[in-house]
Amino acid sequence: MKFSLISLAALATPTLAKVFYAGVAESGGEFGVWTDNGVGRGLPGRFGSDYAFINKTAIDVMIKDDKINLFRIAFLLERMCPPSIGLGEVFNETYFDLFYDAVQYVTVRKRRYVILDPHNYMRYNDPFAQPYSGSIIGDASDPNSATTQDFKIFFTELAKRFRHNTRVIFGIMNEPHDMPTSLVLKNNQAAIDGIRSTGAKQMILAPANAWSGGHAFTTGNGNEPSSDYLHLMRDPLNNTAIEIHEYLDDNYSGSGANCTQPVTRLDGVTNWLKQHGMKAMITEFGGGVNPGCAQALKDYINYLEDKEVWIGWTAWAAGPLWGHWSPCCQSGQTLGSFEPGSRAGDGGPG
Repeated sequence: MKFSLISLAALATPTLAKVFYAGVAESGGEFGVWTDNGVGRGLPGRFGSDYAFINKTAIDVMIKDDKINLFRIAFLLERMCPPSIGLGEVFNETYFDLFYDAVQYVTVRKRRYVILDPHNYMRYNDPFAQPYSGSIIGDASDPNSATTQDFKIFFTELAKRFRHNTRVIFGIMNEPHDMPTSLVLKNNQAAIDGIRSTGAKQMILAPANAWSGGHAFTTGNGNEPSSDYLHLMRDPLNNTAIEIHEYLDDNYSGSGANCTQPVTRLDGVTNWLKQHGMKAMITEFGGGVNPGCAQALKDYINYLEDKEVWIGWTAWAAGPLWGHWSPCCQSGQTLGSFEPGSRAGDGGPG
């Protein structure tokens, strides 16, 4: 495939013996919101054109050919909980039913695992210029912000709807950033408390701050280090892991084509996990289309396999609406995605 010289199958094959979860992020449920002359568009959106969760045929192919067992399915909080009502227990049932159908297909029909992924950067009420727009959840200085209690109520309702599905993993939030890490901790704990209040026993993934960057976990990169706070989370079932993202390009953003960051950038968070008896997953990572990145990605997976604190990963990204666009690491080139049948901009295989 053009999108990567190393396929999902090549990534997954050596890891499943030790890393239990291996798969891909399904991006699309958060698509289709934008700003037009200062006016937000795309809510609630049109299923199949503005947004979509999965292509079931593509899921079948990836399970059969790539031997993966985990899919991280993104959704948008403002579609699940319309801003006219607010973040909480009232859902847009049309949007939820479509999301639920995707989750059930993977977990019940195909008997694989799903991470529920609120793709909102710990923000709510204005998704039209993500990742920076919207009010930070729990920000008491912002009168438009959803509260930490609202966040807890949302997760309580979400968990009620999935508590009996043992193949569901509750992701708390995609990439919190530019906010106090103490508030990330507070919101994470509220989500954990809401989920556990329903009797749900599944794994929870709690995000780090600073875009969940593994390289920034012990330094903060301008934020309070996540390492100073996240060991303070309390889960009565001791079944919460840390969610980390780590791209290998110059600025860790996943936009560059060259892999310049060594996997040892994860040593800080790895040692912290060992110190505190915790586990983690990498739920976004990737590299460009070149031999250097192919080797770097193999080294990356081998690193995760060798360290028992890492229990899984999802590569970025697949999804039914990417077309010839590349979700990761191509310096603007249109080389397609991990989606089976993806085509590059020149018409060749993606």
